[in-house]
Amino acid sequence: MIVSGGVTMALAEQILHETGGPASGRHGAGVPGPAGFVPGASVSSLASEGIGVLLPAGLLAGDPLPAVPLPDDVPPDDALARGPRLGEILLRRGAIRSADLLRALELQRRQYSRLGDILRAHGMASETEVMAALAEQFDTGVVDETMGRPDPRLIDLVGTRHCLRTGCLPWLRAGAVTLVACAQPDRFAEHRRGLEQVLGPVAMAVISEERLHAALIASRRSMLRLMAETCVAEAESCRVWDGRRFIRIVAGLAAAMLAGLILAPLTTFVVLFAIVLAFQGAGNAMKLAATIAQWRARRRASAQARRTRSEPLLRKPHISIMVPLYREPDIAPRLVKRLGALAYPRELLDVMLVVEEDDAVTRQALARAELPHWMRVIPVPDSPLRTKPRALNYALNFARGSVVGVYDAEDAPAPDQLHRVAERFAQGGPDLACLQGVLDYVNPQTNWLSRCFTIEYAAWFRLILPGLARMGLVVPLGGTTLFFRRDLLEELGGWDAHNVTEDADLGLRLARHGYRTELFDSVTMEEANCRVWPWIKQRSRWLKGYAMTYAVHMRDPVLLWRQLGAWRFCGVQLLFLGTLVQFLFAPILWSFWLMLAGFGHPLADLLGSGAGVALAVMFLMTEIVSMTINIVALNAQRHRFLRPWVVSLHLYFPLAAVAAWKGIWEMLSSPFYWDKTTHGLHDGAAFAAHGTRPA
Repeated sequence: MIVSGGVTMALAEQILHETGGPASGRHGAGVPGPAGFVPGASVSSLASEGIGVLLPAGLLAGDPLPAVPLPDDVPPDDALARGPRLGEILLRRGAIRSADLLRALELQRRQYSRLGDILRAHGMASETEVMAALAEQFDTGVVDETMGRPDPRLIDLVGTRHCLRTGCLPWLRAGAVTLVACAQPDRFAEHRRGLEQVLGPVAMAVISEERLHAALIASRRSMLRLMAETCVAEAESCRVWDGRRFIRIVAGLAAAMLAGLILAPLTTFVVLFAIVLAFQGAGNAMKLAATIAQWRARRRASAQARRTRSEPLLRKPHISIMVPLYREPDIAPRLVKRLGALAYPRELLDVMLVVEEDDAVTRQALARAELPHWMRVIPVPDSPLRTKPRALNYALNFARGSVVGVYDAEDAPAPDQLHRVAERFAQGGPDLACLQGVLDYVNPQTNWLSRCFTIEYAAWFRLILPGLARMGLVVPLGGTTLFFRRDLLEELGGWDAHNVTEDADLGLRLARHGYRTELFDSVTMEEANCRVWPWIKQRSRWLKGYAMTYAVHMRDPVLLWRQLGAWRFCGVQLLFLGTLVQFLFAPILWSFWLMLAGFGHPLADLLGSGAGVALAVMFLMTEIVSMTINIVALNAQRHRFLRPWVVSLHLYFPLAAVAAWKGIWEMLSSPFYWDKTTHGLHDGAAFAAHGTRPA
């Protein structure tokens, strides 16, 4: 049985079981608290009553970064206003050296990072020492293992998502007072009023972020799983995909074409040919315009770069990188090495290796890899839905950064890539939501298929996508080397968990909501899929996702027109519908090569010699434009040896026609099936020869 938003009844019952029934009353009346917790008790009194709160002699939390703006009627936290600072407490306790504190404070001047995080990241102070000092700073206690799990009914009063965003987790009640575990005590005053409106009087205790997340997962596991699968609004998601309706549409179109071919074959063929030809001509014109726009922009940017020199970013943000993994037994050591080449401060780098909970192969490989402290494993709860976007949504809940990035398992990004991301977001306006990097392949010499794939990517990421962005059109994102402002990504609901090309869908949703995507020329190297059947499987997933994305966003074409405007609306038709039409009906265009070669063709008599010549000229010009774009894209020194292979793309793109029909079949039979791409088959020697520093 399905309930709202595609939630199974079993999952709904599991959530209710975890909750133990709803808490009653506005302030959670009826939620049991521990014996001895009296109304109005302070956190200090909790320990004396045996509640299990560890009380060091003081308090916690690092020197705050920029002051958090509070409403006029919310006073600043008294502990922060008059108490000693974290560094002073740690020095007095003998937990750190003066030289280490000075170094950490100097780093903090250049980073949006808490002092405690810097000290732990550089091994200057332990987690236990920092937490104890924070507790002293705020005159409270530390939530420890003896307190058990937080009450899920209290969590539901506040909301699981709100707990994650604020770092405030209601733990237990004693009389009228609710104990709230806070991972960011310097911001507790900012959230206190909202908590008290729901919970009544509250008292704060400090907790590490890791323990807060673990406690929340233990108490609201099924709710977190549900959030990951349903966070995008139904109107913009394919989770309410009507498979039966799609089958009826496909059956109707197939029946109409079959009837036309039987009753009026020539007319039907001409109509289909005209449609495909129109999309091909318009699509090539758009690609040519995008190429010219990007070429001109490059010349202007090069001239401007010689005249000006950008100032380095003063304070760098915390960046979380999510790397979804599935059945990758051999990728872990190489992944650690490649991401370890990123030249970004480790206290500001949060690499999340996202794995399915039941993927024992990958989890065991990661356990053997001895991950550095800035890498952590995020297990995703088991679910019938197994897609990359679902895993990303789940991991997003636990990201620490204000900027969130995505890499694939086999990626080797440029060492300075994150610095460039931080600088570009600082320079961009508030509507800049996403940065897309350039993808390139490290193994173009493996075989013919890898050469063609590299040529295609060079044109797509170095010319066409940047040109589309400069023309103000929708940018269908690539699946990796993506970076987002976290607040804007969460505003849109993250990724559509049911869409198998979640990247292209997200690019369209960003545009619908008025946000921009920019391309930046930092390169990430990855492994080209260079076996025919795996290539077809990968491409069929992409084209299936394109088709589902188009169908979802065209549910209300009038609304889409209003949100995008006429220019971008037409661009969507060419990018999504045009791509599908050209691949699905490519054999119609191929048939005209028979006519040009002197063989018979159904339209030979109808067109006449003049029209046939005009058609031949048009096909020739189309090929010249396509080849020119590809050759220009191969301007880099390491790509120039590929130029002679451009002519062989005639044999490459027919594989995509096969993939398109496979994708349509999967839309009928298994619309949410994720056809996984296997990594690490050919990249070992290629990366070793190329190095981790891309050209």
